[in-house]
Amino acid sequence: MLKRKINEYLIERKNSKDKLPLIVKGARQIGKTRSIKEFAKENYKSVIEINFVLDKQYKDIFDEGFDVDTIIKNISLKNRNAVFIPGKTLIFFDEIQECINCATSLKSFKLDGRYDVICSGSLMGINYKEIESVSVGYKEDYNMYSMDFEEFLWARGFSNGQIDYLFKKMINLEPLSDLEFNTYLDIFHEYMVIGGMPKVVDTFVTNNNFQHTLKLQRQIIFDYEEDITKYAGGLDKAKILNVYRKIPLFLGQDNKKFQISKVAHGARNREYIGVVDWLVNAGFINQCFCLENPELPLKGNYNPENYKLYFMDTGLLVASLDDEAADDLMESKNYGTYKGAIYENVVNDMLVKSGYPLFFYRNEKSTIEMDFFVRDHRHLIPVEVKAKDGATISLNKMINDEKFKDIKYGIKFCEKTISFNGKFYTFPYFLVFLLKRFLKEKQI
Repeated sequence: MLKRKINEYLIERKNSKDKLPLIVKGARQIGKTRSIKEFAKENYKSVIEINFVLDKQYKDIFDEGFDVDTIIKNISLKNRNAVFIPGKTLIFFDEIQECINCATSLKSFKLDGRYDVICSGSLMGINYKEIESVSVGYKEDYNMYSMDFEEFLWARGFSNGQIDYLFKKMINLEPLSDLEFNTYLDIFHEYMVIGGMPKVVDTFVTNNNFQHTLKLQRQIIFDYEEDITKYAGGLDKAKILNVYRKIPLFLGQDNKKFQISKVAHGARNREYIGVVDWLVNAGFINQCFCLENPELPLKGNYNPENYKLYFMDTGLLVASLDDEAADDLMESKNYGTYKGAIYENVVNDMLVKSGYPLFFYRNEKSTIEMDFFVRDHRHLIPVEVKAKDGATISLNKMINDEKFKDIKYGIKFCEKTISFNGKFYTFPYFLVFLLKRFLKEKQI
């Protein structure tokens, strides 16, 4: 059984006094249903599970209204074995995107208070703002992703104690031994190729090799493309597919900027309105915006028409490449190919899973380019990603130039151990998942 972070969250939530109905959001096949079912089995005396894709007959349980007793009555008419015990029952509504009325019922379940409710779904088939309008104030959201690197370490047999030891080294700026560095770098390289899709990770850990993993990854990509044709609604499905399939092409270019005009001959932005948003909302991709000026606040200082697109799981990016490139990564371990896109994508993925929004910067003359930005309580922090250990020209410029008043220091992720030169911290890639913890501890 793969250990997931949502498990601890669900237990803490169950023990809270004033919990709201929960909606677990995220892309398909990232482990939402499996995690909720495992938690439910271990923590409730009675579990009522309704999957609106597999159990279509339950879609009408809300037709008589949203009174909880009426809903319970209608569920019991369809399932004579259902047992409802106040305070000890979890009702799990899965694939909520297939039944919008389910979202409307959450207010009633909150006000009634007798039963815990968790919903899950990809939210591709409905407008999430519609859910917001009928359940605002009566639900909470949890954004779930494919497995992050810490979860991957757990799957590979590493303990919390070993991870805490890594963090201690990081916070004390102590270099790792060669054995420590090489061990974690090898595991990280596995993660770059495998990614965090649970079924793929489970297969890899069980077999202890890459056999069958590429096939599973490509099946997931195929399933995602099928979802596009099923759920895209009024949008042009061909345009969504075209954008999704072109992301690896743009990541392989030097500046990695995504441009609608280069997606297809004669393509115009107005013809693709809503396409990128749909892919982001479905959880298929991550969007990184260019800052107008590298200063705080981040969210009020970016150009919404200038952005990069990344795969939400780097393993799927690798699987989207041609057979030779994928084989090169898996067999030859030639991770520095593809213009550093694999490293940049995996860092973007790890930042998102840590809760960071994504921003980059490139000035008009392209004399300064910065991959990502994060912040602590006072400063803007440029983050540079190097495929090996390249020069840090842009990072030094941003730290040294007084016009960048919000920047006092930077961070470089590369294939080197832990250090600090007075201007920027250098960390190996595999410590990105501890960055937020590091910055929080550093400012105390």
